Amino acid sequence: MSRDAAIATAASRISSGSFATLLARLVAIRSASREPSLREALSDYLGVEIVPWVERMGFVTRTLTDAAAPGPFLLAERIEDPALPTVLVYGHGDVVTGLDEHWSAGLSPWVLTERDGRWYGRGTADNKGQHAVNLAALEDVLAARGRLGFNCKILLEMGEESGSLGLDTICEAHREALAADVLIASDGPRLALDRPTIFLGARGGLSFHLTRTAREGFHHSGNWGGLLSNPGVELAHAIACLVGRNGEIRVPELKPAFIPDNVRKALEDCTPEPTPEDPEIEPWWGEPGLTAAEKVFGWSSLEVMEFSCGNLERPLYAIPPSATARMQLRFPVGVDPKAVVPAVRRNLDAHGFESVEVRAHSDAMFLASRIDPDHPWVRAVAGSLARTLGRPPAILPNLGGSLPNNLFCDGLGLPTIWIPHSYPGCRQHGADEHLPIAVAEEGLRMMAGLFWDLGEPGFAP
Repeated sequence: MSRDAAIATAASRISSGSFATLLARLVAIRSASREPSLREALSDYLGVEIVPWVERMGFVTRTLTDAAAPGPFLLAERIEDPALPTVLVYGHGDVVTGLDEHWSAGLSPWVLTERDGRWYGRGTADNKGQHAVNLAALEDVLAARGRLGFNCKILLEMGEESGSLGLDTICEAHREALAADVLIASDGPRLALDRPTIFLGARGGLSFHLTRTAREGFHHSGNWGGLLSNPGVELAHAIACLVGRNGEIRVPELKPAFIPDNVRKALEDCTPEPTPEDPEIEPWWGEPGLTAAEKVFGWSSLEVMEFSCGNLERPLYAIPPSATARMQLRFPVGVDPKAVVPAVRRNLDAHGFESVEVRAHSDAMFLASRIDPDHPWVRAVAGSLARTLGRPPAILPNLGGSLPNNLFCDGLGLPTIWIPHSYPGCRQHGADEHLPIAVAEEGLRMMAGLFWDLGEPGFAP
């Protein structure tokens, strides 16, 4: 069977309904890793659905555990010849909480529903639909050729939405078993709905808390207003020392010194393109002098994620005793995450805010990482996708969000190629998460073509 036939077979999973049937089973498993009551579902996702599927493809499977992780890990291997190139495929089967009560009428996070050319359900975009596309394409290439023509390893975790706790330990303990020539994975959104994309890494993400505690208890604002300091006002001014009126970061250690020339060059072809359902980009916000692509893919952003002061739902008309904000920094390669909290502390002290406490958050932290846009594997994969699609994909140096890419890139020393099968408006992590059916079909075609090419002699750099 030919390359074109393998691609057509993979794409036919959409018209036949077989991919929707598969995705419906995956979505129905309530594998929310941050909900302790659903921990059994994390094991079921692997044991009931994924392990039997990949074993039918001739993979040898192992289930791994780590005490820090909310769920198990699957390591599957199909070694056809040690002399052949080896590809590591990664994905995660856990999801965020369902938010059942917030979904639109007739939709449920745990029931796959087709509406207006989209499949709705928790995990359709992040990440069940994406790794299902890859495994389905892998299966169709195997059936078409009778072999892959390369060695393949699959690592599927059940705790990415909890910060990939334990994944670092698993990667270190099983370094030899995970050895490969390249990582091929799918997560996050493509650049735009109609723009197939490759990205080569991810920005890092970390959070820290700022707290100003003035005293104990609330005090009547009529009796004490103007006499007692207001922690909410103080904290707002402290935050303004870190990030300016237009979103520009005021602490040098929180942003890179520069954007590398080849990264800037790659971003010239990567302008974000919101759909009509998305909010409009506000060009006045963010680092002055940067393009929209450079702001989100090549620079840092500092956001106030939550701010707590008093109680809006039950107002007391009293000066609150304290105020707390959780800040989130997204940062590219070139920022030292260990320097962030000390730099914030110094900056606040220099502006007279010694009374504001700075505390690192306990959430797991993803580090920034990316491979060089000029890497030979980037050219090879981009060429394969262009051959299938008839047009080149966008090449992002890194995703604007955060992923555990550094564990593969820096930890295992692999070139990392991500091919997302989603788009920015998919509403991942929120109500009405969905996957456009056309994106899924295009993903099946791209991945079948790529997996076919990976088995051709001379394709691997």
